[in-house]
Amino acid sequence: MAIDIGGTKIAGALVHADGTMTDTTRRATPRGADADGVMAAVAEVVAELSASPLWDSAVRCGIGSAGPVDTSRGTVSPVNIGAWRDFPVQERVAAELAARGADLPTVLAGDGVAMTAAEHWLGAARGHANALCMVVSTGVGGGLVLNGRLHPGPTGNAGHIGHMSVAFDGDPCVCGGRGCVESIASGTAIARWAREQGWTPVARDGAPDGPDATAAGVAAAAAQGDPVARAAYDRAGRALAAAIAATATLVETDIAVVGGGVAAAGDTLFGPIRAHLAQYATLGFVEELRVVPASLGTHAGLIGAAAAATMLLPGA
Repeated sequence: MAIDIGGTKIAGALVHADGTMTDTTRRATPRGADADGVMAAVAEVVAELSASPLWDSAVRCGIGSAGPVDTSRGTVSPVNIGAWRDFPVQERVAAELAARGADLPTVLAGDGVAMTAAEHWLGAARGHANALCMVVSTGVGGGLVLNGRLHPGPTGNAGHIGHMSVAFDGDPCVCGGRGCVESIASGTAIARWAREQGWTPVARDGAPDGPDATAAGVAAAAAQGDPVARAAYDRAGRALAAAIAATATLVETDIAVVGGGVAAAGDTLFGPIRAHLAQYATLGFVEELRVVPASLGTHAGLIGAAAAATMLLPGA
């Protein structure tokens, strides 16, 4: 059983041993609701899953959530769900399951760790014993697989590459640090830096809402040769390359899988990452490090929640 909780949607599915999903359901994440109001939407997802004839076949439950998370306590404080601060989501979900006859072992994973579990199980990191997987979107998150095992760390935040500092004199980050990858390479940071350097958003063909001032708009401009837009993605790619190389040097990962909305820019992002990686991954044991796009797309959240449950609750 998989539950995926984010700022815009709460989804659930029953996930089979081969990764196929059935009985998929979703609800919009309530806006303006209190903590119990948001949990009510999660409960609705659980209730709908419980109507499945396969409900009694479930053996474990994985919960993937936007963070920050603290898996040691089973709590979440998602940036994009303001009503939840230190919310005991794992305990509350387990109670909902038990109330419907499914007294299952449960596990909580942050969305970066869930994405990592998914890509290692069925995606671009499959077959790699040591991998870094990243989500580059509004923020930058990630997770690690080491020696073939998911490595979430004591609180579930190991591999949170977005808050690795790559610019000691860089801008302050929302986390309180300085020069973090997220403050340079997130979609928000790319668009902000481009505008500060004089880039002017333009309306894209078919866009109903006027000029596109997002990272996607910057990517479109970069693909058309705009020098400031290209510089914004080069800057982001360099920050990501430095962090990827540092991680690989520390724990000997041999592949970095990059997903999320910013990764949809394709070679506009991956070209600079790979070009700059050669400057940072210079030791012999990391020279073969590869950077590839994630392959599971929008399915990564639910597949990842299920994969995390399988990898972290193997005896369930």
